[in-house]
Amino acid sequence: MSGEIRVVPANQVSWDQLQTVFLQGGEAAACQCRWFRVTGREYSEMPREERAARLREEAACGHPDARTTSGIVAFIDDEPVGWCAVGPRTSYPRLATLRVPWTGRAEDRGDADVWAVVCFAVRAGFRRRGVSGALAAASVDFARERGARAIEGYPKQLAPGKEEVWGELFVGTPSIFAAAGFREVSHPTLRRSVMRRELD
Repeated sequence: MSGEIRVVPANQVSWDQLQTVFLQGGEAAACQCRWFRVTGREYSEMPREERAARLREEAACGHPDARTTSGIVAFIDDEPVGWCAVGPRTSYPRLATLRVPWTGRAEDRGDADVWAVVCFAVRAGFRRRGVSGALAAASVDFARERGARAIEGYPKQLAPGKEEVWGELFVGTPSIFAAAGFREVSHPTLRRSVMRRELD
């Protein structure tokens, strides 16, 4: 493998390729990118099959002419290795109910021109190779090309010496957003940041 990472919209990949990432991406297999898309009760009551069906519809895999898709997929050579959910902030109902994105900010929660990066999934065996960073960087152009005026992420920083458990860094880390040109606009909790990039 050359190790070169390329990133494409999810509608340009097959459903099997996307599921290769999810099924080997830890908690992503069970979540199917539902966590921010539904309320807590809906999430707990929704069978995995329905979660996957909803993701398939939103991502529009295998439909390169689709007008919308819900994320981007990273490849190393011909291997699908990572996923990033990115879309209008208003497309994530749970996001509107959390305090992290809004604490200390005068933001209009209904502003669909602000987009959000809400999760990453990277296949086992391909981690620590820059996949999340490549996805964060690609999310900027992805959002800009679709009319966003700004894009945000809500990363988490682990405590010094603490190991990640249960995929808690699925929201990304501050360093990968900073490398993609995002800057911190608020720090609502000890380990959580809001990072944002204005788009021309």
